[in-house]
Amino acid sequence: MVDLLKASGVFAGYGDVGVLHDVALTVKAGEIVCLIGSNGAGKTTLLRALSGMVRSSGSILFADRELQGLPAQEIVRRGIAHVPEGRRLFAGMTVRENLLMGSYLRDDGRAVINKDLDFVLATFPKLAERLHQDASTLSGGEQQMCAIGRGIMANPLLLMIDELSLGLSPKLVGELSTALVEINRAAGLSILLVEQDVATALRLASTGFVLDTGRIVLSGPTSELSANPTVREAYLGVAAA
Repeated sequence: MVDLLKASGVFAGYGDVGVLHDVALTVKAGEIVCLIGSNGAGKTTLLRALSGMVRSSGSILFADRELQGLPAQEIVRRGIAHVPEGRRLFAGMTVRENLLMGSYLRDDGRAVINKDLDFVLATFPKLAERLHQDASTLSGGEQQMCAIGRGIMANPLLLMIDELSLGLSPKLVGELSTALVEINRAAGLSILLVEQDVATALRLASTGFVLDTGRIVLSGPTSELSANPTVREAYLGVAAA
């Protein structure tokens, strides 16, 4: 598989406070990658840097084109969609309107957009049942489905999801995990997943990166990370032998 996203030497922060330090991360085309780490490690900041929401330095190559310095809307046009932590749906707008907001920057025609909408509703049937309901009145799991669907409606090459399972029951996390695998298989969509449930993240992804105090400290196939004593003790709650 070829590299779709290749970030190297990325530094970012807020004002004078540095958060990311010389970060390197790669996502291959068609791959699911997870980014794990403790609270405050810089995971959300890294996604925001990749999507142009936080200023950063270093190189961020996407499909062999440099993204550094581009505004967020141009990065969406280039093919990166960001599903933020906390869903961030538009209150007062229906599920359908929220989904279509994801296609706002597209210029490939209503017929293609409607086809993608049909795909989202087939993937998440609960959204089809609530298509004309105010999105802010959905359950937490349904809101996450809507947020992911809105990201898909941007027709991205890479979908970045910040905290898939936050506040959700294990059953709903399982449903969403199954849906992401199907989306990845059916559409060939690359996924970069930030997830507090490390066991789920390592099951879903083929490659993982561990971020600690703003630095990548481990990376590799998730099968190897799952067996790594440091990862098992720090993130999976398995005491070292």
